[in-house]
Amino acid sequence: VQLLESGGGSVQAGGSVRLSCAFSGIPLKLNGMCWYRQAPGKKREVVATITTGGTSDYTDFVEGRFTVSRDNARNMVYLQMNDLKYEDAAVYYCATVYESGWIWGGGTQVTVSE
Repeated sequence: VQLLESGGGSVQAGGSVRLSCAFSGIPLKLNGMCWYRQAPGKKREVVATITTGGTSDYTDFVEGRFTVSRDNARNMVYLQMNDLKYEDAAVYYCATVYESGWIWGGGTQVTVSE
């Protein structure tokens, strides 16, 4: 199983970015997926999750602003981020559990300027 994030970049506060995660190795439909982020000097924290059935959940600080989705036919997972705030700047990772272990992508940087 491999994960590859893309779509990060620099955006002004209040702007939007859509991150993508390409999933390969086994059919995406078999796995729940997560988005995490890690800002400099801070611990990695979960941002959003989506189950195999498409049920999503969000941490409080992104609820109402971020939307996670999945396209099993394309083996893709997305994170739409709207109304970005300075504190959203971080490296964003997609992740999943496979054979009792966590699989992580290499991350994609999101920078937010005020």
